[in-house]
This record gives sequence, structure tokens and C-alpha cells, in this order.
Amino acid sequence: MENGKHILGTFNEALRSLRDNVLMMASLTERNLNNAIGGLLRRDDELCALAIADDSEIDELEKQIDKDGIEVLLRFQPVASDLRRVVSAIKLNSNLERVADQAVSIGRRARKLNAHPPLAEMEVIEPMHRHALAMLRDSMHAYMREDAALARAIKPRDKALDEMNRAAGRVFTEKMAVDPKQLRGYLNLMFIARCLERVGDHATNIAEDAVYAVAAEDIRHLHA
Repeated sequence: MENGKHILGTFNEALRSLRDNVLMMASLTERNLNNAIGGLLRRDDELCALAIADDSEIDELEKQIDKDGIEVLLRFQPVASDLRRVVSAIKLNSNLERVADQAVSIGRRARKLNAHPPLAEMEVIEPMHRHALAMLRDSMHAYMREDAALARAIKPRDKALDEMNRAAGRVFTEKMAVDPKQLRGYLNLMFIARCLERVGDHATNIAEDAVYAVAAEDIRHLHA
């Protein structure tokens, strides 16, 4: 009995460490996304450069989390809910890394835009950023708190972000036709909007993994 308690405690410690690293990665990823958008909206090349340079730290943390997750699986061979928690942490790790990649893309596009006079239509990016960031935060809260109800509520919000992206695309396309000299600028804004839409997709993936970890239910292909 004592040995059983020791083994369980050791697994819980390993799982807690894994989740702590995932939480750290989420914090770093959010910081990078905010730096990239801040670099765009404030026309600050230093913030753009930070979002790009700090991606290497996130990449290294992704590798460590994958390594630790596999080690937990091999060492403890968890089953049922414990297995789902470990697998979900590994999958979530991958989605966070991809969000960080979107931040890098935004930072690079923002630097190009900062080299030219500002475009008034840039204002449509800010509400998209707020929406995508709120989805990312709530999906992580759902995962960390094992809150299936909160996780389920993320998926319908992705539709709103998709519509914001489509609306932004229409605005930029119309401006390209009116002012072809700014074609590259509007294309860059269109790509930035698309990056934020993809952040929402990854937040949705994280929420789906949170539901799976807690409720053993796959909601990936259910219509919201």
C-alpha cells in the first residue's frame, strides 16, 4: 500500500511539472503574440523583433515538454484519465508552438508595414487580436482548471473570429482596388488577419483537448 502511494505521488509530481511547463509556454506564447501586435499597432520595430527572436525559447520549451511527456508515458504507463491528461498536454504543446509561429509571421509583416506610412484600415486588426487572445486565454484556463463547460464554449466563438477575418478581407480587397499603390500593405494586413484567425483555430484545438482530457469525449467534428 505504501509503495502504491509512492508511485501515485511520483506520477502526480511528474504530471504537475509537465502542466507547469505547458502553462509557462502558454505565457510566453501570449507575450509573443502581444509583442507582435503591439509592434504593428504602435509601429514599434523593437517589439516585432522581440516576437521573432523569442520564438526560439518557445521552440526549445516545446521540445522539452514533448520529451518529458513521452518519458511520463514510458515510465508510468498511465491509463484512463491519467493517460488522457498526459496526451492532451503533449497535443496542447504543439498548438501553442503554432500560435507562437503565427506571432512570428505577424511580427515580420508588421515590420514591413512599419517601413511605410500607416494605413487607417489597420484598426480592424485590434478587435481580432482581442477576440483571438481571449479565446486562447480561456482555452488555457479550461485546460488548467479541467473545466469542460468553459472548453465547450470556446468552439462557437471561433465562428465569430472567422467572420471577422472574412470582413477584414473584404475591406482590404476593396482598398486594393481603390488604391493599388498600397497593394503590398493591404496584403500584409490580410495575412496578419489570417494569422489571428489561425490563433483562434489553435485555441479551439486546445479547448477540444481539454474536453477530451476531462470528459473522454472527442468534440472535434461536432457542429457548434
